[in-house]
Amino acid sequence: MQLTPEHDALRKTVRDFVNKEMDPFIDEWEAAGKAPLHALFKKMGDLGLLGIHKPEAFGGAGLDYSYNLVFAEELGRAYGGSLPMAIGVQTDMATPALARFGSDELKREFLTPAIAGDMVACIGVSEPGAGSDVAGLKTTAKSDGDDYLINGTKMWITNATQGDWVCLLANTSEGNVHANKSLIIVPLDTPGIEVSKPLNKLGMRASDTGQIFFDNVRVPKRYRVGEENRGFTMQMMQFQEERMYAAACALQGMERVIQDTIAWCRERHTFGQPVLDNQVVHFRLAELQTEVEALRALTWKACHQHVSGEDATYLASMAKLKSGRLWREVTDACMQYWGGMGFMWDNSVSRAYRDTRILSIAGGSDEMMLGIIAKHMDIFPKRR
Repeated sequence: MQLTPEHDALRKTVRDFVNKEMDPFIDEWEAAGKAPLHALFKKMGDLGLLGIHKPEAFGGAGLDYSYNLVFAEELGRAYGGSLPMAIGVQTDMATPALARFGSDELKREFLTPAIAGDMVACIGVSEPGAGSDVAGLKTTAKSDGDDYLINGTKMWITNATQGDWVCLLANTSEGNVHANKSLIIVPLDTPGIEVSKPLNKLGMRASDTGQIFFDNVRVPKRYRVGEENRGFTMQMMQFQEERMYAAACALQGMERVIQDTIAWCRERHTFGQPVLDNQVVHFRLAELQTEVEALRALTWKACHQHVSGEDATYLASMAKLKSGRLWREVTDACMQYWGGMGFMWDNSVSRAYRDTRILSIAGGSDEMMLGIIAKHMDIFPKRR
């Protein structure tokens, strides 16, 4: 895909934002267990960064998804995965279906303020017993006149403790589990909602993650996104942008880990010479950089398909799978060359090691990605 001077200008804007508004505060936010999302998102909204590929009529820039991928690449440079993940929920996980299928009234009420940075959004799919198995979720939204009554719980919800609304996937009828679900926008100040304290996670420590409980929560049916019982399909479509976003974030994030490791190995001496002067070290780092470039080509090919209106599920799933696995390989290999310093909690490589392990679990596990890829290869066992 050919990038333009406009892509380059956006890249510089995002890089400056990361350098000035995110990296200097990450240690403070990690210690606090959350970043000030409303203040941060408002700054991003003022710069036009939260609606890059969203409709102009609702405050977005109306650009194609390639611009959003540049945005994701540069966010991935941040020292820590917490903020890129929290921002990605706002731009690529909670809002794509709303922008594509929501009524104009619903978009004015929830999408416009999300793009402006005036509201923080969450995506409510995972449950204690249903993560990657989206069809198995139990939360219900039962019809009651012009309203839905929602009961159930959502687990591992990014931005939950600071969120203003959640794009909730719930069962709205009985029957086929792939055709009985709807996406519903639910304001988190609605009576009957309780949000847990932030969950104590291995990584992504500056991103607040919580459990949300729904007890006879009443919302109007006009808050439903698109047609009733079409939510599963919409969510599957919404996942594709999430997965490309995750892969794009990995690219410059991994490159930064590699470059930091090169700098450390150039300064660190063992047995009278820099660690970097060992052929096994610079060969290994060259291998890792080659893998990153291969992932970049795959990710941008998926983006090209998506922008062209083609189904990018096959390649997006490959990119998501590869990014999670490559993050593990890069951080583990690089940490080894840092020696004891790599095992320290506040080391940037150890932070990346902790933060990125979730990427093979969240947003569709490696096993789910392999299943999707196998289906597209027509080698998945047929159900009898």
